[in-house]
Amino acid sequence: EVQLVESGGGLVQPGGSLRLSCAASGFTFSSYAMNWVRQAPGKGLEWISTINSGGGSSNYADSVKGRFTISRDNAKTTVYLQMNNLRPEDTAVYRCAARLYYRTTGSDDPSDYDYWGQGTQVTVSS
Repeated sequence: EVQLVESGGGLVQPGGSLRLSCAASGFTFSSYAMNWVRQAPGKGLEWISTINSGGGSSNYADSVKGRFTISRDNAKTTVYLQMNNLRPEDTAVYRCAARLYYRTTGSDDPSDYDYWGQGTQVTVSS
């Protein structure tokens, strides 16, 4: 059974930091590009970051570039998202998603991803 389990979300003040984790199992993690996507209340899905299977290439949406960093540990089958200088507009449910083929620019279309996690809530508020 494929599982992607996110953790690390929570309530943080503007300017603060969080580190999200996504633990994968049930598929060959090291063969898949991994992505983080988010969905804010009342809004559609927004792709925010991707990393290739080996971890050597990554990319970010303009909205998070310079503040967020994606990484992965294939030995631990886990992908991470370090989020710094958080803003209220970063408030959303954050989900990790696996995609067999790496694309420099991610997709907002759920059907482009092979596996999904349930998500973790991030709330940025004072």
